[in-house]
Amino acid sequence: MRLILRNSVHHLESLLSRADFDSGNCPTSSLKLFGQPVIIRNVDVTRKFMMVDTVLIPSNLPKAINLVATNFPSIEVKEYDDTSLIANAHVASRDSSLQYIDKNPVIAGLQQNFEVPVNSFIYYSLERGLLVDSVVYPWDFLDIVQKTLKDEVTHTIISPNASVARTSVIEGPCIIEDDVIIDDFCKIKGPTYISKGSHVGMSSLVRNCMFGRGTRIGFNCEIAKSYFAGNAKISHQNVILDSIIGENVWFGGYSGTANVLLSRKNIKYEIFNELGEKSLLDTGLDHFGAVVGENCAIGASVIILPGRQIPQDTVIQAGTIYGIKHGS
Repeated sequence: MRLILRNSVHHLESLLSRADFDSGNCPTSSLKLFGQPVIIRNVDVTRKFMMVDTVLIPSNLPKAINLVATNFPSIEVKEYDDTSLIANAHVASRDSSLQYIDKNPVIAGLQQNFEVPVNSFIYYSLERGLLVDSVVYPWDFLDIVQKTLKDEVTHTIISPNASVARTSVIEGPCIIEDDVIIDDFCKIKGPTYISKGSHVGMSSLVRNCMFGRGTRIGFNCEIAKSYFAGNAKISHQNVILDSIIGENVWFGGYSGTANVLLSRKNIKYEIFNELGEKSLLDTGLDHFGAVVGENCAIGASVIILPGRQIPQDTVIQAGTIYGIKHGS
């Protein structure tokens, strides 16, 4: 059976590394869950329930091609022109249920092609079978982070090579990997995943988060329902809520991401159309923080208003209230 990954529209530019953005690569090659690129997880889940022998990837996604070829040497990886018509492909849309395993295992062997957007998340549900969620907007990815934390972090695992202060509390299921340091008087509330080499400073509260490798949180911070790509440095007394933080981001002290409007209305997010024009999109959420691209430097006492997108390599001066002219 052929797994066909097709190009798809997305508004995840701020989540891409600069190199991936310039080369047009897909976000699921850059974004990771539990340290593994999403595209690799997708192929792995699919091949557990279907006899995948070939993966077709658009030729304009070289990083995706190399990742799949390297991680699955037994599978044939082919490039194709993403404008080509592929006949007889089963197109899976958001929340579609492909119940090959639960209902009729034979169908998986008969299905010739399984086509999904390259920017998607494939997972398995006991109730509904193999499912596909499209990843078009940052909040789609944040929702996937919370979904995988809930499904996969089911009990607490603390590496013997981690250091957790006796005065700190680990509540609920958490995964704490090698060389993690949790200082005194912290509370880590699960489900939470803290990757290798991370540090949580004294008196900080971390809940329902996913930390990539080398994430460093200062003292007396509150970090909740957020994703850190890795190697971020968050200074003292920061509050980061419902946000996505790219790699190598610096936050000065007393800064934070607001996640609720004073009006309590749905939060709007700035996107760009095909002509490069800006517009505001209703997220459908009344809680959503910020999307901070890689290599950003956020000064001390900066407040980032809800639903703001901060491009890669941005520097925000201390004391700024970061918003947009359009308003909320």
